[in-house]
Amino acid sequence: MIARLEGIVLSADEGAVVVNVGGVGFLVHVPLRTEVTVGQPVVLHTYLQVRENELSLYGFSDAQERTFFEWLLGVSGVGPKAALSVLSTLSLDALRRAILNRQPEVLSRAPGVGKKTAEAIVLHLKDRFATFAGPVATVTEDDADVIAALTTLGFSLIESQRALQQLPRDSSLSVEEKIRRALALLS
Repeated sequence: MIARLEGIVLSADEGAVVVNVGGVGFLVHVPLRTEVTVGQPVVLHTYLQVRENELSLYGFSDAQERTFFEWLLGVSGVGPKAALSVLSTLSLDALRRAILNRQPEVLSRAPGVGKKTAEAIVLHLKDRFATFAGPVATVTEDDADVIAALTTLGFSLIESQRALQQLPRDSSLSVEEKIRRALALLS
């Protein structure tokens, strides 16, 4: 198994990079939020999927992200494309919170992940994610409404979550005011 690659990025497309390791170029599928620069060194923790007629390599910025990818693959109905979509859409912390707070609607915002698949992910992974230490911040109903409004307006889930995190945690703000302030941050 190829567990780690260290080399120079030869090219980077949306969702894939080619890494030169000792003169061999490896095509590695990566989450969209993976930051790489052509011509710069990169270290990727990898997962090799072996099929009858194909070898596919998936790369992640750290071992924990690779572990979460493997756990997602263990859920019935989740393939590598859907697992990468979830990891491209949600940060590891947001994924953990969504699963532990039993919020499949957050997971279903990832392209290619429907309601039933999101519910299956929550059902099958809630115990595994509970083993990771650290407090889980609960998402209030108002926060969920703000994120829903921002994603409806065309912002990504990650952008929406970042904007929401930058807002003051003042509970006296209305949902509309939070949306206004988040839009100001995003523009």
